[in-house]
Amino acid sequence: MLDTVEDGPLYAMSISDYTETEGLPAADRKPYKPWSYDSANAELYIPRLEAGQDRWFAAALSEQKGKAPSRLAVFAGRPQHKRWEMVSVVDLDSQKLPDIALDRDGYATAVPAAGNKQLAADADLLRAAVLDNFATGGTDTGTKVFAPTKASKRQIEVHGKTGTRYRNQGTTVFAGAANRYTDAYALRTTDGGALILFSHTHTQTDAFAHSGLQINPGKDDRAWLHDVPRTSITYTFVCNDAAIVPAKAETSRLIGYTCARTDASGPPVAS
Repeated sequence: MLDTVEDGPLYAMSISDYTETEGLPAADRKPYKPWSYDSANAELYIPRLEAGQDRWFAAALSEQKGKAPSRLAVFAGRPQHKRWEMVSVVDLDSQKLPDIALDRDGYATAVPAAGNKQLAADADLLRAAVLDNFATGGTDTGTKVFAPTKASKRQIEVHGKTGTRYRNQGTTVFAGAANRYTDAYALRTTDGGALILFSHTHTQTDAFAHSGLQINPGKDDRAWLHDVPRTSITYTFVCNDAAIVPAKAETSRLIGYTCARTDASGPPVAS
């Protein structure tokens, strides 16, 4: 049923949630509760598209009735399925949305998200900067592409806190990974810049520095690692990101991101 309403990175993230839950002991599984977005309060950004262009639109959504939107979602037309499906959702750090340029009929304007020379950064550069936030703490491109925001600071904190948690007993290394979800979506803002929604995939590899040590998987890892001690573990994360990009040669602002672990693997300790 989920496959009839979701696709792309969001579907992969949702499936991982089910997978993780099924790996938990029965006593630790929390029952799923029905929920919905407040459709009456949704803000839709529907771009005018020419013949042959992929069909999509963005929506600012709230889970609480009467509350300002707290998430940005992308819905894409799937001709092979003959329906619309939600492909991306980003949790926003602020309920103040960027000002999207609308024409006299209320339609938004879609602009190229990749290879767009009219913007300070495109989706490829934004994706590389996000990966750098995790991998180096932003020292290479992350802090050059992004101005400090809550979202970018959180990514840099993940690098710092997670990367040093084993002290001298082990290491944690973040890296980019093969990304199946290269679609990106951009809407023009009133200042000539753009709101860009994109996805990325990264890994986190934990390993111990000395022989004789092992990593004991936690209960949340059971679905993938089955309580088997490992010499190292590589986690894979699929994430959705949202950034405001200026038209001028200035820094962009990461306004939110949402990640889910979609895989974990590693060599078992020799018996």
